[in-house]
Amino acid sequence: MTQEVRVDLGHRSYTIHIGEDLLSEANLISKLVAGPSALIVTNDTVGPLYLEPIKKALSDRKVDVVTLPDGEAHKTLNSFQTIMDALVDGGFARDTTVVALGGGVIGDMGGFAAATYQRGVGFLQIPTTLLSQVDSSVGGKTAVNHPKGKNLIGAFYQPGGVIADTKVLSTLDPRELKAGLAEVIKYGVALDPTFLSWLEGHMDELLSLEPSALSHAIRRSCEIKASIVKQDELEQGPRALLNFGHTFGHAIEATAGYGEWLHGEAVAAGMVMATELSRDHGWVSDQQLQRVVKLIKAAGLPTEPPRLSKSDYVAAMGLDKKNLNNQLRLILLKDLGTGFVSDTFNTELLDALLDKYLES
Repeated sequence: MTQEVRVDLGHRSYTIHIGEDLLSEANLISKLVAGPSALIVTNDTVGPLYLEPIKKALSDRKVDVVTLPDGEAHKTLNSFQTIMDALVDGGFARDTTVVALGGGVIGDMGGFAAATYQRGVGFLQIPTTLLSQVDSSVGGKTAVNHPKGKNLIGAFYQPGGVIADTKVLSTLDPRELKAGLAEVIKYGVALDPTFLSWLEGHMDELLSLEPSALSHAIRRSCEIKASIVKQDELEQGPRALLNFGHTFGHAIEATAGYGEWLHGEAVAAGMVMATELSRDHGWVSDQQLQRVVKLIKAAGLPTEPPRLSKSDYVAAMGLDKKNLNNQLRLILLKDLGTGFVSDTFNTELLDALLDKYLES
């Protein structure tokens, strides 16, 4: 059964469609591509598996395909240039649609191309990883990485729709599945204690791709994110809460080298660091910290960062997009399920935490 979550943003509102075997529903795909042409952006892992049903659904339109290498290491301006070259060389007009078929990397790059080509064309998200289905495909963040920081070059640009086919997750590498669970856990730890408790009781089912558990986790994650995006589309306030664990996690990715740690793996370790710092301030108990650690371990995710250079790591944290007036801002916890944005945390406690995990 298909489930729908509405992202309510006035004239930019759209629907997230969640269910099994949605890529075989040609009418749904066709409905979400309004114009006479489409450029499908995918990668060399996903394309061979799922490109054909998309092309078939759009067989009455002009369709070109850009296939990029798979992985975070390729989320670059060079890859963005490849997409733009295809749009220009193919003679695509403003009534075209960019269809992003892949995980978060493809969705972010395809969305950035859609946002900037001729000042904005149609955009359809077809996320094929758990991480992208519960997080990056929803809310309109698009970007490429800079060598010194993640997602530093981008734009807010909402899709016209999202198709989250849970059946495609059966071909997902187990490491990628676990990385996606980090973003699901984030919603519970930082925003919804009831969902957190549900996750603690259903992690084995999620790891085994049990359909009803998977659909519930995706739908609830999308509901939470849609609610916050409605309040704060451009991340001026509460939307920053969705970055719980990400300041620490993005610094892990940037310092270790993009692709060495998957985004979700880095966020998992980052959530433990953020919870531990909250514990050190006296806002959550050691027992609550251990709950978070236990859940992340149950998902098969790391709970500590690699032993990186502290100076490089701190430099990467300084480029975080949440920072204002050169002041580091962190998402910390007042309680499980209650995240908040802080720029008044104890810097000595942060320094001690980094000393614990990083190389001087």
